[in-house]
Amino acid sequence: MERKIIKTGDGSVTIHLSEWDEQYHSKHGAIQEAQHVFIKMGLEYWVGLNKEKQISILEIGFGTGLNAFITFLEAKKLQLNINYTGVEAYPVSEAEIGELNYSEMLSAENQLGAFQKMHQILWNTQEAIAENFQLEKQQKRFEEIEEVNKYDLVFFDAFGARVQPELWTEEIFDKMYAAMKNNGFLVTYSAKGSVRRAMQTAGFIVERLPGPPGKREMLRALKK
Repeated sequence: MERKIIKTGDGSVTIHLSEWDEQYHSKHGAIQEAQHVFIKMGLEYWVGLNKEKQISILEIGFGTGLNAFITFLEAKKLQLNINYTGVEAYPVSEAEIGELNYSEMLSAENQLGAFQKMHQILWNTQEAIAENFQLEKQQKRFEEIEEVNKYDLVFFDAFGARVQPELWTEEIFDKMYAAMKNNGFLVTYSAKGSVRRAMQTAGFIVERLPGPPGKREMLRALKK
């Protein structure tokens, strides 16, 4: 499948898959989407409710590492200790990683080494990116996730249901529900009715929220 680096609406880049007419992040702004969906509506919301400094996060679709990198930067600002697990079946290439401009666009050039380390560490091994940020990248399919009662927060950032509907089913959200702790949250850019219903059938309490630039709504799901 042909892959190419494209610039999004906020100047940050993403990877475009021509055959699917799909990209890893919103074409309206990769960084804007990540900050709104996963940080504002996810991490900051959870911290505001829990007032805790230790949090365990699962990302479904590690991809370019953008969500992990922004979370790493936020951890320093918010003085959080984060255990971050990113699941990815098909890692991006070293050449593609070299073209990603996230540290520059986030005015975090001094943390470029941390971003590079995220991609250089071994798969399926937890390593410290910083004293307060532990990262484990798991190379496997989402269907293979078997953890139970482990995560406070899930960043669900799979390719869209239009091109990979099998990643947005009740079976997948059953696995997410099992993997999460009670009172944990799952956030995703998707607002499709079929996705919301699959989450509800799995047991989640789901709310629609304002979406990132270019998207009217998104979803946040609570395991109560």
